[in-house]
Amino acid sequence: MELNVLDEEYMTSGHVACPGCGAAIAMRFFLKAVGDKTIIVLPACCWSIIAGPYPQSTVKVPVIHSAFETGGAVASGVRAALDMKGDTETTVVTWAGDGGTFDIGFQALSGAVERNEDFIYVCYDNEAYMNTGIQRSSSTPYGAWTTTTPGDEWKKLRKKNIVEVLVAHRIPYAATANIAFPEDLVRKAKKAQSIKGSKFLHIFASCPTGWRIPSESSIKIARIAVQTNIFPLYEVEDGVKYTINYKPKEFPVSEYFKLQGRFQHLTDEDMKHIQKMVDEDWALLLRKAGERP
Repeated sequence: MELNVLDEEYMTSGHVACPGCGAAIAMRFFLKAVGDKTIIVLPACCWSIIAGPYPQSTVKVPVIHSAFETGGAVASGVRAALDMKGDTETTVVTWAGDGGTFDIGFQALSGAVERNEDFIYVCYDNEAYMNTGIQRSSSTPYGAWTTTTPGDEWKKLRKKNIVEVLVAHRIPYAATANIAFPEDLVRKAKKAQSIKGSKFLHIFASCPTGWRIPSESSIKIARIAVQTNIFPLYEVEDGVKYTINYKPKEFPVSEYFKLQGRFQHLTDEDMKHIQKMVDEDWALLLRKAGERP
């Protein structure tokens, strides 16, 4: 499948992301999909640093740096200002990490989508507060080591299902995407841009630094996350219509966990427990999509 995006690049090579950063890869593909008539709201996150300090910027579209908790509110204001000017063509995007989406920024996000504000909210998910030292978030998966869940205190609670939380708001469009599946990511970004109202994209973005993986493994691990059903690719329209976009090979979850230093403490029994949770989640998703296991 062709990407069907312009050859134009909307990111420069001078960004300051870590080598192999999934968040940088995600932004590159996303901008190639939505184009230059875009304004990005950046709550505090890794991308606040990656983009560079004013007046430098690694992206060729306007960027507004906002407080950690205000991504949804600032985007609402930008959209209102553009509408007052009669500008209905510019796409407003909030680009936030999991901390600014699942946790600190959730109140503003929920309020904005409840009002059905016309913007795209993108969460690039690296599963912890990576910019401030790899602290646990509610996106951190069961079993993970972080600096606030160290040693035997690794996280023993499940990851919040943020897409289902947004689906419960009955927004026009919510979807998952993954840097290892760029065609799917680009298609969903374009689709979100074409829909009026609140749209949410949850992008899996591996983090070599926080996940303790080699930088060259970033795409490989992102792909395995889909193939093991840990991160399914699907979309939901109007809160009710589920479509699964990719049928994985359903490798055992151990194929994913064994490659990352943040999971090296897990035992075979832990793996069995995680496999059971993943299987249950996949079966539930199949039922929602009207498909059989």
